[in-house]
Amino acid sequence: MPRPKRKAAPPSRSSDADSSVRSEAKKPRGNQSNRIDQLFESYVNKTLGLIDPEGIEALCKDVNVDHTDVRMLIFAWKMKAEKQGYFSKDEWRRGLKCLGADTHAKLKKAVEGLDKELKAPECFEDFYSYAFQYCLTEEKQRSVDIETICELLNIVLKSEFPNQVNLLIEYLKVQNDYRALNMDQWRSFYRFFKEVEFDDLENYDSSQAWTVIIDNFVEWLKEKEKN
Repeated sequence: MPRPKRKAAPPSRSSDADSSVRSEAKKPRGNQSNRIDQLFESYVNKTLGLIDPEGIEALCKDVNVDHTDVRMLIFAWKMKAEKQGYFSKDEWRRGLKCLGADTHAKLKKAVEGLDKELKAPECFEDFYSYAFQYCLTEEKQRSVDIETICELLNIVLKSEFPNQVNLLIEYLKVQNDYRALNMDQWRSFYRFFKEVEFDDLENYDSSQAWTVIIDNFVEWLKEKEKN
């Protein structure tokens, strides 16, 4: 998932202490809820009472998944995490109970297979909308900057629509009409990729209530083809 911009340096940690805590958490004790809480404690910033960006980096290392891997964004979606780069205890409990993960080994296995959670179209559409919402980091924010949108497209859609994503990112970087995009525009990209054949664009119908940015993108594609 896109790396959050930190407003202040997190409290210092002792890597040895962290390693020791996580080692203790690997020893199953008590019932499932207690074990899930023990896992949370192995990554939590105790001052904040949250798993912060540093804790997420430690988690990524433990489960052997890069923070830019789509599975980390899916993991946040399963928890219904509200603030980018931070997991609360309630969110952690919700996600790990849903995944049936109460040990490090189970968590690693669950994260490795998270891409399977998106096989159903309705699940992917919900996740796709969540990915945008997760990037709204300020109160009352309704749009996401173009640079972050391009990162999201690479993470969320490129595996399924590589050519389309490359072209859209190329367009977004050269156009001057938009500095940020809203949810409707973000959703229109996925719909466009699903419904329109990129080879010739013959089935594109501008009367079908597309967002203006899609109309502009199609015009750009046609001009690009001419050249």
